[in-house]
Amino acid sequence: MADAEAIHQLVQSHLDEGHLLPRNISELRAHAERFVVCDVGGQITACAELAPLSQSVAEVRSLVVSRGFRRVGLAQRLVNELRARAKALGFDTLTAFTHDARFFVRQGFSIVPHVWVPEKIMTDCVGCPLFRHCEQYAMVLPLAAHQTYRPASARATAVPVAVSAA
Repeated sequence: MADAEAIHQLVQSHLDEGHLLPRNISELRAHAERFVVCDVGGQITACAELAPLSQSVAEVRSLVVSRGFRRVGLAQRLVNELRARAKALGFDTLTAFTHDARFFVRQGFSIVPHVWVPEKIMTDCVGCPLFRHCEQYAMVLPLAAHQTYRPASARATAVPVAVSAA
């Protein structure tokens, strides 16, 4: 909670790059415990939020690294921490929406159609002025080592099959 103002300033200072959605301070205060931050000498230089979208899907949001601290691995460390937290909290899938997919692909995420993440569409996209004209990539990362990602429609319509001995 004490870092909410600094997180807000960091996000606001990077809106001009066109890769972030604006966040208001009251929202950041309400969700401050979901953020991980990098503090260098008392200054917040990077942040990222683990935002639950459903019982099984969480999103990496507001991933920001100050310009002077880029290319030293901070973003990767933040995403790794969010991945570990998501696993510990029992999420099956981590997702991210981004204008530049390269970073997330290097972290093991895959690009998928937006409709494969209906939790995000219903939570944020429907109310967005860019809905249906979004230029972001939908990214997903299954959190279990043996897991492959299936779109929500496939998860919802899966039919249990009983197997019996002949």
